[in-house]
Amino acid sequence: MGGLVRGTTGFGAAMVMTPLLSLLLGPKTAVGVSLLLESFAAAPMLPAAFRLVRWRLIGPIAAAACLTVPAGLHLLSIASAQNLRRLIALTVILFSLALLSGRRYEGPQRLSTSLALGAVSGAMLGATSMGAPPVILYLLSGPDPAAVTRANLTLYIVVISIAGLLLMGASGLLDGQTLRIAAWLTPGFLVGVLVGSKLFAHLSDARFRRLTIGFMLMIAIGVILV
Repeated sequence: MGGLVRGTTGFGAAMVMTPLLSLLLGPKTAVGVSLLLESFAAAPMLPAAFRLVRWRLIGPIAAAACLTVPAGLHLLSIASAQNLRRLIALTVILFSLALLSGRRYEGPQRLSTSLALGAVSGAMLGATSMGAPPVILYLLSGPDPAAVTRANLTLYIVVISIAGLLLMGASGLLDGQTLRIAAWLTPGFLVGVLVGSKLFAHLSDARFRRLTIGFMLMIAIGVILV
């Protein structure tokens, strides 16, 4: 499901996968697995994304995010598993409700705004593997067509996911179990990405997005209740 969501919308895979994986595997392993899948298994989407991406918009956000990922990783390393699971689930719930409500960032897309947003996003990525939600709300408010916004999100998520993985590796938070689980999940995720990429041209993005967000909400609420 995570790959299908990622291929169709350009975002949402971590929001679908991480709450459930954190319940099954623990938050630290879940964050590592989600970042591995987001960065490397999304390769089929990259050629098309490179042709459309607006680096002048995404570049500053990604740069600021990479600088603050260590702050999130520090939280990941010291917080209790139960508190992290709840933080992950609560993050999904809040941003899913924001997306469902139709709320968007309504201010201008200034450099200062992009840098501040990237800083928040990077810290969230390090702690929960979900750095994209605030950037999603920001980009959806802009004038770009859906295909360009999807490309921007695709490249942004890959860049910050790779940064997160490098820092996790340097901090000793990536272990053999995380790599093995990611390897087992990669084929299914790749199939989902490819199918979702095909569906993008034929399905109503708005309808699929509502169904996806509803699914995310159910998972996140279940994780909090368990």
